[in-house]
Amino acid sequence: MKKVWNNYRYLILRRVTQIGLLFLYFGANIWGWTLLRGDLSASMILDTVPMSDPYALLQMFSAGALLASDVLIGALIVTLFYFLIGGRAFCSWVCPINMVTDFAEFVRELIGMNQLTGVKQPASRNLRYWVLGLSLIVSAVMGVAAFEFISPISMMHRGIVFGIGFGWAAVTIIFLFDLFVLRHGWCGHICPLGGFYSLLGKFSFIRVHHSEEKCTLCMKCKVVCPENQVLHMIGKESLPVLSGECTNCARCIEVCDDDALNFSIRNIMQSKKTGE
Repeated sequence: MKKVWNNYRYLILRRVTQIGLLFLYFGANIWGWTLLRGDLSASMILDTVPMSDPYALLQMFSAGALLASDVLIGALIVTLFYFLIGGRAFCSWVCPINMVTDFAEFVRELIGMNQLTGVKQPASRNLRYWVLGLSLIVSAVMGVAAFEFISPISMMHRGIVFGIGFGWAAVTIIFLFDLFVLRHGWCGHICPLGGFYSLLGKFSFIRVHHSEEKCTLCMKCKVVCPENQVLHMIGKESLPVLSGECTNCARCIEVCDDDALNFSIRNIMQSKKTGE
């Protein structure tokens, strides 16, 4: 039992967080709970503290919408929160789609698809930034928050919490896409929300740190990491992961038998020296 906890402790905590948040939203809709009302785009904590998705706010601003003060305050609160803990922590600790894409990765590994050699990923991870920019342009042209209308994150959330929309259709499409078309396809290559939070995450304080002197080059970390390009320092030098594309999922920490990877607080002076 202890070994299972050590190897999956962060994964277990992430699932508890993701499912727990969905349950709180569901409870607010069904039983009138006030701890957390709304959805992932706009919420209220105890009917007092607003929270707003800053990416949705950018789309609304691009569309020319007048933004209420509570929406602006909520976006500022969320931005500061992820500025501190890591932008793409949203992707691995909050977003419900992460459970779908992780399951697709589990099935890929189970049936041996990840062991196929000579298979090149047909898409660049920079695609998400192009989708991010395009969503803001389309929002400005059409006068609506473009991505929010087609977001599988919102669809899945509405389907689970409110029982409306095409949540299960979105879940199925993303699962099949990640399973058969592109490994880590949605989260790692396409999702503009992940792209937005990766830009924010470049300045976050909580980081995964690599200790080169402890590393035995087993490479388990790079196998499990959904954004393994951020682990470029493995086997080279002791450095924190400074890329905003890191999701702080901590899978690399869990599988490292050498204790060469752990969370740390970002050293600003060291970051300046490395130029990242």
